[in-house]
Amino acid sequence: MSDPISQELFARASKVIPGGVNSPVRAFRAVGGEPVFIKEARGPVLVGADGAEYVDYIGSWGPMVLGHAHPDVVAAIQDAATRGSSYGAPTEAEITMAERIRDAVPTMEMSRLVSSGTEATMGALRVARGYTGRDLIVKCIGGYHGGADYLLVKGGSGLATLGEPDSAGVPAAIAGTTLLIPYNDAYAIEKLFSERGSEIAAVIIEPVAGNMGCIPPDPVWLDAIRTQTQNHGALFICDEVMTGFRVAWGGAQALYDIRPDLTCLGKIIGGGLPVGAYGGRRDIMEKVAPVGPVYQAGTLSGNPLAVAAGLTTIEHLLRPGVYEDLERKGDQVQGLLEQHAGAAGVPITVQRVGSMVTAFFRDKPVRNWDESCDTDREAFGRWHAALLENGVYWPCSQFEAAFISLAHDAEALEKTGRAFKAAFAAL
Repeated sequence: MSDPISQELFARASKVIPGGVNSPVRAFRAVGGEPVFIKEARGPVLVGADGAEYVDYIGSWGPMVLGHAHPDVVAAIQDAATRGSSYGAPTEAEITMAERIRDAVPTMEMSRLVSSGTEATMGALRVARGYTGRDLIVKCIGGYHGGADYLLVKGGSGLATLGEPDSAGVPAAIAGTTLLIPYNDAYAIEKLFSERGSEIAAVIIEPVAGNMGCIPPDPVWLDAIRTQTQNHGALFICDEVMTGFRVAWGGAQALYDIRPDLTCLGKIIGGGLPVGAYGGRRDIMEKVAPVGPVYQAGTLSGNPLAVAAGLTTIEHLLRPGVYEDLERKGDQVQGLLEQHAGAAGVPITVQRVGSMVTAFFRDKPVRNWDESCDTDREAFGRWHAALLENGVYWPCSQFEAAFISLAHDAEALEKTGRAFKAAFAAL
């Protein structure tokens, strides 16, 4: 249960903000109770409105890979702010960011900066349609790629949390341009392309699902997508808004040896500030205005504060041993989950890719949306409440991945272990 100050703030917020929150997944409806309001954060710790401290496993849903308020990131933002917060004109730092992205993700020969992950996926899909001259796109059941109308079809994450498979306000004609496949189903993608391949502009996937919980991809499925898109003249888009620079240097496509035509990035390349990017092969990206007919623009694209924070974060991720450290910390968290669930006799399945992890409340692996739904969400809700009581802030939905940062030190992990032990025992 949230503290009295958070309860008061939530009551105020509910009068002026829909549901009292500015993003549905923050509402705690999936786990009961009311949200904890945060007043500050540092390293691996969130500080609630009443001063209570929580070991944070949300990390602003991924970008805080260095931890909160990293001194170098803060200094970069402060330094950039002294020169102005927005120009609406190009800067050298934007070029440097595009070069860093190209060096880390070689499939992104050219990229366009935007202000959010949603803008990145919208831009990528628009250019895919413009490049191919086709209208249909393919996404996974339970996959979430932002708030565009045509993407709010069988979306995971917040939509699932609210119990709404689709969003009101999406015209049927627009929803009809989106085709659905199950995650990790090679046969489904092959069958769909055999029936409608000439109409499909692109397939967009999360290479590691994060919005139905952490679900690794089946390499056979990835190969099927690459083969079918190439054979039918469609584009393969990797939505790495969550996984880019998180699961590996170069993202999930480096980890799984994928060569998409377009990639979407976000989260970490802004160092915690609003930013996104989409990019890919030069011949595709040269369809984007002003050199091509596909229009996309944004006044705040390449915002100097966000770019400064992102470049500083990326520089830290280039240091030797960083991803090995994240892997060790991820392995520790997974081990603690399995150890304390086993000791308490609570059936869970822990799935992890690097520093992304989900504890599914079922005793079998999860490969797709249907299996993610076949979990004990009531037990998850009680477990989540017990974690909060014991000072750990875990994602408030069974359908969200948790994130580990480089700042999760021995003290934070020790506190996490104690909280896991108490929370599983409470079940």
